[in-house]
Amino acid sequence: MNRPQPPATTDSVASAPDAQAQSDIPHRSPHEASPDSHALLVRIAAAIEDAGGWISFERYMALALYTPGLGYYSRGDRQFGLMPASGSDFVTAPELSPLFGRALARQVAQALQATGTQEVWEFGAGSGALAAQLLGELGDRITRYTIVDLSGTLRARQRERIEAAHPALAHKVRWLAELPERFEGVVVANELLDAMPVTLLHWDGHHWHDRGVALEPGSAAAGAPRLRFADHPTHLAPPVDQHWPVGAVVELPRIAVAYILTLAERLARGAAFFIDYGFPEHEFYHPQRSAGTLMCHRAHRADPDPLSDPGDKDITAHVDFTAIAVAAQDAGMGVLGYTSQARFLMNCGLIGDLEHADLRERAMAQKLITEHEMGELFKVLGVASAGAEFDAIGFTAGDRSHTL
Repeated sequence: MNRPQPPATTDSVASAPDAQAQSDIPHRSPHEASPDSHALLVRIAAAIEDAGGWISFERYMALALYTPGLGYYSRGDRQFGLMPASGSDFVTAPELSPLFGRALARQVAQALQATGTQEVWEFGAGSGALAAQLLGELGDRITRYTIVDLSGTLRARQRERIEAAHPALAHKVRWLAELPERFEGVVVANELLDAMPVTLLHWDGHHWHDRGVALEPGSAAAGAPRLRFADHPTHLAPPVDQHWPVGAVVELPRIAVAYILTLAERLARGAAFFIDYGFPEHEFYHPQRSAGTLMCHRAHRADPDPLSDPGDKDITAHVDFTAIAVAAQDAGMGVLGYTSQARFLMNCGLIGDLEHADLRERAMAQKLITEHEMGELFKVLGVASAGAEFDAIGFTAGDRSHTL
């Protein structure tokens, strides 16, 4: 998502403060917490107490984002939109310009033909904007468009948008809450991986610790639970051995890797394209990024505090694309390519589309490819099931697979 980035140096992204400092600083928010947030906080406090006083950040992030009816992605809030006045928190590429979906559709069409499949699978379809764009561009080329989404409220919004945009094609769309045991087709996932819960690791100068979440002493008994970071010993460590400064915090994408392994196991034939913001491993675990990439987003503003107002804000982390690509390869898939969003969209014909667009359409679409907007920070990774590899048009120029 085109979430606002913190006003730091290019290689530095804010993260959770040091554990000791965290216990001394109360969590405050520029917005008043919603009743749903308070209810979720009580639920999280109960989970912490049931677990003996500590839960991993990975579990906390899952609760904050996906608790049914209370988590950020499980409510009826409008997360996606161009401006804060709409009540949204961030904007995604399909909302910026329909030319995003048009360019991506060319790659999807090629992948469908190359793999001999007829179904598109979209994971985490958000507002339904990309689904509507791809459905409109692909039309009769596909027999079915399947959306896999956990949120009932988002599924309802997606259905409404698709039916309004393409009433004659809406019958092709179906919704699932989980992957079937076996399936075929072309998978698209725009900004899915960044919303998957991550493991937080904290370096104390001697050892790595699993940074989790605990309660401020006595706060739950007083009826106003307050959360704080707390570290536990762990055998986990970053995949790159760096000279880490004391207090360094990094993320491990264990759930995203598990998702890729499951996808590879169940995708009998087809391809998958992941579009998200992130870096290859050597950049993701760079010493200058020792504060990690964890960030929250609310009303189009960056917020470094994931423990305040859970459920009222997005929590996200950049993607380690090397981990994703290696997981796919380890599971038998082939890497089709890896490049910037700008290069991918241009390879898929975006420049030609701009020639026929009006001034406003050009201005919005430019945000997709300009370096200081989404063009460079966002990357595209393509993979295919074993034996289904092909020369994908999105990576014909500027492929960076060698950097993974």
